[in-house]
Amino acid sequence: MKTISNILFSAILIGIIMISCIKKDDNPGQSDLEKLRNTNNITVKMDSAQAINAITMQKVQDVLDLSTLYLSGQKNTEIDTAIYSKIEKYFQKSDSTTFKDLFKELESLNVKKVKVSNINVFQKIKEKDTLHFAKFNVEYTGEKNKKIGNFERNAQYTLVSKPDQKNKEFKFYFVKFYSDKPEKDSTSAGITK
Repeated sequence: MKTISNILFSAILIGIIMISCIKKDDNPGQSDLEKLRNTNNITVKMDSAQAINAITMQKVQDVLDLSTLYLSGQKNTEIDTAIYSKIEKYFQKSDSTTFKDLFKELESLNVKKVKVSNINVFQKIKEKDTLHFAKFNVEYTGEKNKKIGNFERNAQYTLVSKPDQKNKEFKFYFVKFYSDKPEKDSTSAGITK
């Protein structure tokens, strides 16, 4: 009796599995080629403003992540040197004052992690030049994932076109980071007396 009920149970289970594996076709008269031809490829396209926002957000996050990693080290090892040179590549020109404000703030608050959010990219026209800025919020986290706070910060960046490219491609560089005084454009304003 027990053997018969086990066989009957197994047969029912196999039947249910086979029925669930049978694929129902919504349109049985349509060939696979016709189905493929009639499918829609929905792609997400970004306009240039959305692309610049996304790129800027990623670059800001990268600089902050690398900076916290650099500051957590001893600043004199080969790895620290490699991290520092990687940070420098995000800037058009870097010198001893480039990272001063950023490093000072991260060290004074003993920041271990940074999360960037709410980025707002905008432009200012100054005479014949267009200056690019980004305002964003940063959430600082310290030791043992203790939240330090949310702060609004800013950065100035530039987009440098690649002259050898046929299509319009730009290289992204920061000009100033965490500075309230944006750098003047490279065009000379003339001689003042």
